[in-house]
Amino acid sequence: MFLYQPVEGYRYNSDSIFLYDFISTLKPKGRLLDIGCGVGIISLLLSRDYNLDTTIIDKQESMLTYAKHNFEINGLDTEVLLGDIAVFENEEKFDFIVSNPPFYDSSVTQSENEHINIARYSHHMPIEVLISAVKRLLKPRGYFVFCYDAKQVDIVLQRLKDAKINPEILRFVHPKADREAKIVLIAARDSSKSMTKVMAPLIVFDSSSQYLEDANRAFEKAGTHSIKASRLT
Repeated sequence: MFLYQPVEGYRYNSDSIFLYDFISTLKPKGRLLDIGCGVGIISLLLSRDYNLDTTIIDKQESMLTYAKHNFEINGLDTEVLLGDIAVFENEEKFDFIVSNPPFYDSSVTQSENEHINIARYSHHMPIEVLISAVKRLLKPRGYFVFCYDAKQVDIVLQRLKDAKINPEILRFVHPKADREAKIVLIAARDSSKSMTKVMAPLIVFDSSSQYLEDANRAFEKAGTHSIKASRLT
């Protein structure tokens, strides 16, 4: 699967691939919403693999241009929406909402590139704003599946609990076995009463910096080929 990405600006990374692989374990179906879709990597792969009625939303028109193009060249359908999820309303609710949101703390040194800044730093989409929007748009018993900074997992879980979107499955992603987790993958479900399952960690690299089996399998399953383009015509 070919995906166009900007030469300058935010481009998807392994977080999106691991999130796609994690979502796949739930065998998504029905209506899917990809919040802050970027170039469309997550919803594109899910739409390829599953029978979904897909909607993508981003507040950056330039990112949506790439996402729309990527869906078109791969022969997949999607509804494309330009807007801020904080104020987005929709009559029909969604069975699955997915997102790789900006989660870097705003106090750190930030990129001066506007597109990268919006995609990375949490003040552009605070977690409480994201979860509030998800609660508003999710069907009863629907899934919200996303990734976040592992250091902030306590805050995220509390916000989900407050919104009555129960975190059912967690998986921490570590660069190497002796390194701390960088991100956490979370599958949460509206009004669920299930106890939280913590999966075995995903260790990305071995001691020689080679991909380990689970990580390598996720990349092979995604099968993406990235093309950098300064603009699309």
